[in-house]
Amino acid sequence: MNPGSGTLIINIMSEGKAETYEGVYQCTARNERGAAISNNIVVRPSRSPLWTKEKLEPIILQNGQHLVLSCRPPIGLPPPIIFWMDNSFQRLPQSERVSQGLNGDLYFSNVLPEDTREDYICYARFNHTQTIQQKQPISVKVISVDELNDTIAADLSDTEFYGAKPSRERPPTFLTPEGNSSNKEELRGNVLSLECIAEGLPTPIIHWIKEDGTLPINRTFYKNFRKTLQIIHVSEADSGKYQCIAKNALGVIHHTISVTVKAAPYWIVAPRNLVLSPGEDGSLICRPNGNPKPKISWLTNGVPIEIAPDDPSRKIDGDTIIFSNVQERSSAVYQCNASNEYGYLLANAFVNVLAEPPRILTSADTLYQVIANRPALLDCAFFGSPLPTIEWFKGAKGSALREDIYVLHENGTLEIPVAQKDSTGTYTCVARNKLGVAKNEVQLEIKDPTRIIKQPEYAVVQRGGTVSFECKVKHDHTLIPTVMWLKDNGELPDDGRFTVDKDHLVVADVGDDDGGTYTCVANTSLDSVSASAVLSVVDVPNPPFDLELTNHLDKSVQLSWTPGDDNNSPITKFIIEYEDSMHEAGLWHHQTEVSGIQTTAQLNLSPFVNYSFRVVAVNSIGRSVPSQVSEHYLTKAAEPDKNPTTVEGLGSEPDNLVITWKPLNGFESNGPGLQYKVSWRQKDGDDEWTSVVVANVSKYIVSGTPTFVPYLIKVQALNDVGFAPEPAVVTGHSGEDLPMVAPGNVHVNVVNSTLAEVHWDPVPLKSIRGHLQGYRIYYWKAQNLSKRSKRHIEKKILTFQGSKTHGMLPGLEPFSHYRVNVRVVNGKGEGPASPDKVFNTPEGAMASRQVDIATQGWFIGLMCAVALLILILLIVCFIRRNKGGKYPVKEKEDAHADPEIQPMKEDDGTFGEYSDAEDHKPLKKGSRTPSDRTVKKEDSDDSLVDYGEGVNGQFNEDGSFIGQYSGKKEKEPAEGNESSEAPSPVNAMNSFV
Repeated sequence: MNPGSGTLIINIMSEGKAETYEGVYQCTARNERGAAISNNIVVRPSRSPLWTKEKLEPIILQNGQHLVLSCRPPIGLPPPIIFWMDNSFQRLPQSERVSQGLNGDLYFSNVLPEDTREDYICYARFNHTQTIQQKQPISVKVISVDELNDTIAADLSDTEFYGAKPSRERPPTFLTPEGNSSNKEELRGNVLSLECIAEGLPTPIIHWIKEDGTLPINRTFYKNFRKTLQIIHVSEADSGKYQCIAKNALGVIHHTISVTVKAAPYWIVAPRNLVLSPGEDGSLICRPNGNPKPKISWLTNGVPIEIAPDDPSRKIDGDTIIFSNVQERSSAVYQCNASNEYGYLLANAFVNVLAEPPRILTSADTLYQVIANRPALLDCAFFGSPLPTIEWFKGAKGSALREDIYVLHENGTLEIPVAQKDSTGTYTCVARNKLGVAKNEVQLEIKDPTRIIKQPEYAVVQRGGTVSFECKVKHDHTLIPTVMWLKDNGELPDDGRFTVDKDHLVVADVGDDDGGTYTCVANTSLDSVSASAVLSVVDVPNPPFDLELTNHLDKSVQLSWTPGDDNNSPITKFIIEYEDSMHEAGLWHHQTEVSGIQTTAQLNLSPFVNYSFRVVAVNSIGRSVPSQVSEHYLTKAAEPDKNPTTVEGLGSEPDNLVITWKPLNGFESNGPGLQYKVSWRQKDGDDEWTSVVVANVSKYIVSGTPTFVPYLIKVQALNDVGFAPEPAVVTGHSGEDLPMVAPGNVHVNVVNSTLAEVHWDPVPLKSIRGHLQGYRIYYWKAQNLSKRSKRHIEKKILTFQGSKTHGMLPGLEPFSHYRVNVRVVNGKGEGPASPDKVFNTPEGAMASRQVDIATQGWFIGLMCAVALLILILLIVCFIRRNKGGKYPVKEKEDAHADPEIQPMKEDDGTFGEYSDAEDHKPLKKGSRTPSDRTVKKEDSDDSLVDYGEGVNGQFNEDGSFIGQYSGKKEKEPAEGNESSEAPSPVNAMNSFV
């Protein structure tokens, strides 16, 4: 036994065999006040005996029969752990058909040929001695009925098994436990294990129920393929009948296990030490429970109370000892022993009879510091016999503190439930009994609580960014706080990216591992507060992976993928793109998009395309990089499902028809050998369609056509597989030619001295030989009625769009002689001019005053200034004309073709031709805009429409015409012997403006 201690040490290694020390030990501690004893301690040596030698015969049985391989390990202390292995120390596989029972045996509900082996070995592991013992190997051979009969006939003289029949399917039968019912006992607090193993063919399935209740949800577990039911921490409430049910296709059987939960003794009330003063009364209570009910026995100082010295102050009443008018000689140690067949309890209780005045054990002038609005606990540990009474006072002259505001605990502690600033002060504890009084003073200070007035806030930051958390603390000025930061309740990483200053934590270059909960903790000597915020590190998603194509059809395929990490920002959608490596290698196109919760998509495909796909994930941060490319999928060729668009028919010459279209691209071809079937016929005739198949071009020219005849045109795509659907028919026209006829019945109505209206008859449509663009009026000043002078004549031109048959000539000069003719215009150019018509404008109001004022001096000066101004304007006008203003024409010029339409020379005028594959642009159309750049207008009753369109022509807000009238002007001498005149200042001004 160790000196100064009650520990007994037995050194088995040097002091003999363990068996020598086997037995029951108990410790007794004794002084002049009494004796206490310990629980019994049982010492037993561990044992791991060997298996007894036995000869095991090979087991031969028919396929489908049941089998039990017995283990029967030697009895050891503690019991061994059993398991089955083969010669290679590999555990034998177990299943619903083959499993090990609680007793260690190996059960086969039915055997199969694969169960044949020669090394079924049962092992017993004795953990305490760290040894493993093994049984002799068992040989099992599973054969068919024919093999079994042959074996018995050849090797055995016993004919008992001869003529065995095939094992047929059979209903379940229990291998363990046997019969219809059994009993089971378990101790309270242990694990209850119930087992049912059945044989049958097919293999039975096991189910469990409790007949008079339900199985406890949180304490019930199934082991060994539901063949074992376990309930942990069992109590008396778990007693009852449990039923296991074995079922296969041929039947159902039941076995009922009646469970009784027994209990070793356990305490309800254990005896407690008792301190009494002389003459006082008291009691010791020893109240155990158990099943069966424990038996109670009392001892005093380790001796049964029946044979201990008599004490008149005590009386035994079952589980209670009652003390009356004790004296100091009544001090002793009492033991209560509660026992039944499953165990026992032993408790020591010291009864101490003392006469002591009060003593306060708490240090004097102890300072208590408490945070405001929290409980304050002021200690007053005391001792005395009889038990002293405790009172508390505040201040020097205060009265006793009452229980309605304060809490007075039995151990003398004063509790202030909610301490306030005015609770600060001196408190006095007074302990009294009949033997004396004791006092003690303590100090209480109330401090302001520590608060976090600015807490860190939830943050979302993209990978690689910087985040800052703020934590601002307010505290009592007499306390010194310390602020620290935690990540996920642990220290911050030792990393230079984390910076902590007075109020902030800054994390730079944020990575995925930095996500988590960051906590600011402010500590003082009295309190601690904390505030937390979560950091979510987000980024664009990782790309999807494991792309797979399934359900390959001619015009569809299913694409599936596995999403990459969403990097803390949910994926909102997936974008699927495709590449056509046959026609546009390296160019990715948008295929479709699906929601972020989908991982498959059914894709519609086009024929004759070598597809590959990739997937892009999208979240609120942005798009992932594209996934790896899927495998290629070449769809079958098919006939085109669409025809060329933008089909037009326009002539470039009076005798041809140029058919153009926008070709299909390679993706739209749907197969090899893309061509076009071009068809045409006159719209107003009865001719059959004329067709020609051309290569993959964009133009075909039909020659030898009548001038400006409407044609019906269609262009159909085809490839090596077949034709596209029937194309739409469009209307075109063969080439235009110059109009043949001039407008007739031209006449002029003079409205006033500056405005005239011209009327004409329309030209017949057949004579126009093209698309009617409008009518063009040429007019010029032929002679001034007041003077005759030689000069060049400038013709002015006005164009009227559409089919109008009249127009206004504004800006005429008063008292002047004019000529005018009209020509029709089509897309090719102008037709012949109508015969000239002559008209005169009347005299204006200013003419009669010129003679009177011409002799005045001021007028002469004014005219000089006007002449100088006119000279400057003429110079400016001359410069502008040289930059492209007017151009001369003959009075009776022939019309010319639009310069944009050039005649095409053709070798054969009777057959059409088409451009090569490089020419995919449509032919340049014949100009439908007249060469003087007039603006088209629809017929209108508005008076402005009656004014023709000259170059830069425009009107003031009041409707008066300003600007240059002509798009073209011609200079020619005046007719007859009229004298030429200098250009009119009005004309010069008009040209300039």
